[in-house]
Amino acid sequence: MSSGFKEHLPAYMAVLAANIIFGLNFVIAKGIMPNWLEPRAVIFLRVVGAGTIFWLVSAIMGHEKVAPSDRWRLFVGGIFGVALNQIMFFEGLNLTTPINASIIMVAVPILVLVMSHFIIGDKITLKKLVGIILGFTGAALLILENGKISLGSETVLGNLFVLINATSYGIYLVLIKPLMSKYSAVTVMKWVFTYGFLFVFPASILKVLHSDFSAIPFSIWLSIGFVVVFTTVLAYFFNNYSLKKISPSANSSFIYLQPFIAAFFAVLVGADKVNMHEVFAAAFIFVGVYFVNKPKRKKEVRFTELTDENN
Repeated sequence: MSSGFKEHLPAYMAVLAANIIFGLNFVIAKGIMPNWLEPRAVIFLRVVGAGTIFWLVSAIMGHEKVAPSDRWRLFVGGIFGVALNQIMFFEGLNLTTPINASIIMVAVPILVLVMSHFIIGDKITLKKLVGIILGFTGAALLILENGKISLGSETVLGNLFVLINATSYGIYLVLIKPLMSKYSAVTVMKWVFTYGFLFVFPASILKVLHSDFSAIPFSIWLSIGFVVVFTTVLAYFFNNYSLKKISPSANSSFIYLQPFIAAFFAVLVGADKVNMHEVFAAAFIFVGVYFVNKPKRKKEVRFTELTDENN
């Protein structure tokens, strides 16, 4: 095991844990919406719950002062990483198919690779490009095994919303990366959720006021608790912590594991069986993630350099 990998191991474990949680969330949170709560009511609970927890933890750890020059980045991070990201995903999912949404979401690493290059100067290496293509292929094979892409007019708006969601999340990862070298993950998340709440509140408060919380059974409250504590607080924290050590491209490549984790969990609870198609798709995913996160050599061939030479 290389010293570089050992140094980044906690970051890899953190982003892996985040994506395991996201993968489980597809199964656990399935019964909440829209039978018991509207999507935006769930978003309100997520943002308020997570924001409160991050503020409490920050108070216990000791408040960390944020430079005024970094406030704008946290503010924009709250818009793209919390408000726009969550609202567009849930509203989009209501207007499109789960297959469409899943395929669009696994495009996030591609978007992050491009945006990282132009916003923070993260180089597009041939190794990263190959890894992302392999990971996308494996994830797409796994997702499409359960259905087909729907391109009808009834899904166009939903597809657009999910694409905005995916783009927002990519922008968020790239924007937050420079802050993780200056502040703790708790401080960053505290302010990101605070600023995100400013936009979530007017968009969701009417849905919350019209929700019948007394009718929600205990089992659904447990699912809501998982969404708030695990999917929001812990997963967001782990993702941001990982950005202290690894690039946004490396972080986002772990998204390809989510459909695999969801499929694995379904097999574990007896809802599905393993077949060779899934094994083949999983191999693409793991090889792709490995390529994106493979430690750098002293002299790395950059894809941008190759294209420059050819021109």
